Amino acid sequence: MCGIIGIAKQQEEASLEIYDGLLMLQHRGQDAAGMVTYDGEHFHERKDNGLVKDVFHTRHMKDLAGKVALGHVRYPTAGTLNAKEAQPFFVNAPFGIYLIHNGNLTNTDSLRAKIQQQYHRHLRTNSDSEVLLNVFADKIYQVRKKDEQKCPIDSVFEAAKLTMNTVTGAYSVITIIDEVGLFAFRDRAGIRPLILGKKSTPLGNEWIIASEDVAIKALGYEVERDVKPGEAILIKPNGELVSRICAPGELHPCIFEYVYLARPDSMLDKISVYKTQLRMGAKLSEQIKASGLQIDSVIPVPDSSRPVALEIAQTLGIKYREGLIKNRYVGRTFIMPGQAERKKSIRQKLNPIELEFRNRNVLLVDDSIVRGNTMKKIVQMCRHVGAKNIYIAIGAPPVENICMYGVDMPTKRELIASGLKIAEIKKVLNIDVLFYQTIDDLIETAKAGNPDIEKFCTGCFGGDYVTEEVTPEFILDIENKGRGATKTEDLPLLDI
Repeated sequence: MCGIIGIAKQQEEASLEIYDGLLMLQHRGQDAAGMVTYDGEHFHERKDNGLVKDVFHTRHMKDLAGKVALGHVRYPTAGTLNAKEAQPFFVNAPFGIYLIHNGNLTNTDSLRAKIQQQYHRHLRTNSDSEVLLNVFADKIYQVRKKDEQKCPIDSVFEAAKLTMNTVTGAYSVITIIDEVGLFAFRDRAGIRPLILGKKSTPLGNEWIIASEDVAIKALGYEVERDVKPGEAILIKPNGELVSRICAPGELHPCIFEYVYLARPDSMLDKISVYKTQLRMGAKLSEQIKASGLQIDSVIPVPDSSRPVALEIAQTLGIKYREGLIKNRYVGRTFIMPGQAERKKSIRQKLNPIELEFRNRNVLLVDDSIVRGNTMKKIVQMCRHVGAKNIYIAIGAPPVENICMYGVDMPTKRELIASGLKIAEIKKVLNIDVLFYQTIDDLIETAKAGNPDIEKFCTGCFGGDYVTEEVTPEFILDIENKGRGATKTEDLPLLDI
């Protein structure tokens, strides 16, 4: 999971808007940040490890000239934690292309071998995004070689089609192509979000493309629509938009975006994240009411579980209380770089209010449990300050499988719900009652926002992946390779 944004302006420089947009997308990646601008003749780049505010200072912003720009915040899914793997990536031919990518390719190994052995291209990193860039660049080269008189615009659209027919997995992509424009495309299943926005000015239309519409609205643009599965969009230097469906597909977005990844104030593929989370709470309320438990208060594990907890409390007529106080200077633990840093941040992240737990039956609400380490520590804290009984309600179903499309979860053997029954998970966490959302109910909560979506990707829950190459044998091979990236213990594992 990463955050990507591209802007094509007609008047002012684009860098300051990219910076503000990246701040709005910071929740999607805290490992690294990068930006490139284009002034019509030269590219200007800045990227490094760290948060947006730490990577870009005044002296850097002065050098980022140009009305077209890209920005990226990185959460590593394939590759390492080295600064050289921060995005965007660049190739100087054909034209000169900068690329940013959100998602995860599933045929990276075969593509890497082909790039090096057949395309004779050198790869500087282990990132699948660099692989994707080189595939796209080579497709443009092949199209131009076949017909040197072909219009550059037609060339990049045809190359996007060939790329979509070559790479598999999840990819929402934005590029800047020298003398062509801002060019974006989305995989044919639309697994990761990508949204288009527009602003009208006296000099013409200005455009923005981003992972979430919160960045679009915050910068004063109007949301136009979601980029369609298999669609490519070009913003020409004069502000004209050209759109083509390059590889017809069907929308199958990742349902975990609505559980945890996206901000609650976002709309993805016409679905409100906030409303979906409220519906998750309503569905859980049915289970909780049927249990007949005596609950003194409903307490969310901040922040993403608040809408779920609020709806449970309101539906059941139980007091809602903020019993766990979050240190807002500690980031989202699942995207902290390195296991040691993650464990340290967990200890510093939350603190219980003793009066809300002492001699009370509390219902803790969280969005998901993956490894269970964080929840286990939270329960320990609550027990320590005197909680009588601890019940837990989880907005998502049990996470039993790894994600293949851009969320670097642990290997299957490390998932607390893989191989354990509810009673066994309760024992591990030292809690009294555990409620999980069902897959059918979760799908219903999201589908209510957009009934036109026939299928969501629920691979990490029930193992129903949306691309055909992800078979049980494929998953086993990935796990045996340590996810094809770094050692498992070095990855920023999802842990809440």
